[in-house]
Amino acid sequence: MPNSSPFAVENTEQYQYVLTNFRIAHEKVEEQRVQLEEQEQQVAQLRARIELLEGSSGLQIPGGNSVDDFSIRNGASQLDKLINRWASDIIRQPPAPLHLICEATLNDIVNGAESVFTGTSMQVQCLLRHALAETISEGFINCLIVTNSKEANIQLTRIHEHIFARDPTVAAVWRRQTFSAAVETCTPDMANSILSEHIPHLTHLLDSVLPSSVLESAYHFSRMLHGTSSSGDAFYRAFVPELGSALYPRQIELVKRCLKNERGEVDRVGCTMFPGLVKVGFDNIHTVVRRAQVICECAMNPSG
Repeated sequence: MPNSSPFAVENTEQYQYVLTNFRIAHEKVEEQRVQLEEQEQQVAQLRARIELLEGSSGLQIPGGNSVDDFSIRNGASQLDKLINRWASDIIRQPPAPLHLICEATLNDIVNGAESVFTGTSMQVQCLLRHALAETISEGFINCLIVTNSKEANIQLTRIHEHIFARDPTVAAVWRRQTFSAAVETCTPDMANSILSEHIPHLTHLLDSVLPSSVLESAYHFSRMLHGTSSSGDAFYRAFVPELGSALYPRQIELVKRCLKNERGEVDRVGCTMFPGLVKVGFDNIHTVVRRAQVICECAMNPSG
């Protein structure tokens, strides 16, 4: 077969040529694939960075839904139930006589010692809730709890107020970035520090039954409020109507019937059961998101 050898050589050379080109092409394709993967990773990192700076990543609530005003109201309702359960447990098994608990609570409540309280179990339970409402409002929501240091948190709160007064958009980004690195839980030391500052007499009297689970929930509720991105440039603050103050319908929601109000007579705040929430936006516009839960004075009076 004299003609078979040249064809074999030619076919082998062609095969080697095609194989070499295929290998080169495959290496180029693989190199391009690696480059595309690297670019995709860089784009993903860049997008995550942009979301963080713009505050659009936000916090998530259980179930994967983003935080909104409806979620905030639901979170407030859950915290409200925990406060009520703690106060009810205190009344069922009081660690001290009720009149001492009543006296200690009134000593801790700001601007509230002038009201007529006889120390009934219902009154003491309401006063305990009012004291916790003030503690949660001033100790957790209106003060940015970011670190384990009280002084650092106060300073961060002042910084935020200064930035917010100048530019709410910048303040929103700063706040969400700051809370992305906040402590995960409310430690016992943090809780005791906040309680000792806001309700020192009750903290000393009820040392063995302090509301640690309530404060842990309050911390996460506060973190949700300040870390959410769906609120835009707004900032949430809490308020607690004072004992004996006027009943403003836009700010309060009565949890019991007010007999005087139904008769067209003037009545006043007996106790605040849970703080109200306002959203502070541009030009310092306050929008009530959740009215304070209040019981009036006539309902607090045993004869009423």
